[in-house]
Amino acid sequence: MNQKPDLTYNCTMRTYRAVNLNALWFLIALNVLIFILTLLRPEAVISLLGLTPALLSQQPWTIISSMFVHGGFTHILFNMISLYFLGSFFLRAAGERSFLAVFFLGGLAGNIFFILLANPLSIGIGASGAIFALGGALAVIVPRVPVLVFPIPVPVPLWVAILIFLLLSFLPGIAWQAHLGGLSLGLIAGLIFRRRRRIYYL
Repeated sequence: MNQKPDLTYNCTMRTYRAVNLNALWFLIALNVLIFILTLLRPEAVISLLGLTPALLSQQPWTIISSMFVHGGFTHILFNMISLYFLGSFFLRAAGERSFLAVFFLGGLAGNIFFILLANPLSIGIGASGAIFALGGALAVIVPRVPVLVFPIPVPVPLWVAILIFLLLSFLPGIAWQAHLGGLSLGLIAGLIFRRRRRIYYL
């Protein structure tokens, strides 16, 4: 991700800050580990850890566990690439505690939207809601930071990239409810961070 200061804010910007990525690597490793287990026992893992709204009262843990389950190689690959770039960027901008808070609250908000808006018998899996929360917060904090979105050949502002991915969420087979819920939480978090902080490290 190409990063440069967003000059739209009245704040001091620095180009680099050493950051501990341990929390980010842990989340990625956990997702990969559960994905390996899913390859070995797909039906068992998805039924145990995936979120089915109609079964939430019987499997309440799934409102959290479903954030770490992925249904295929492409699913986890794109989610983990997005998590790494947005997560490392967010860690530099707001720190580890804020990163973890936005990740988990965003994933929870995404799952709540999924419960309320999706077919009660459908199964929701994936970290996309949490990832959209990180993207939404960054889109408020530093909206004009240029990023590359394949296959667009030139960088686009971060807020445009997030909008593109949101629109793609409405393709068949994608839980747009979770994406919308995570993004909504992220936008609110971004507004809070923007009001409280006047220095962002990129």
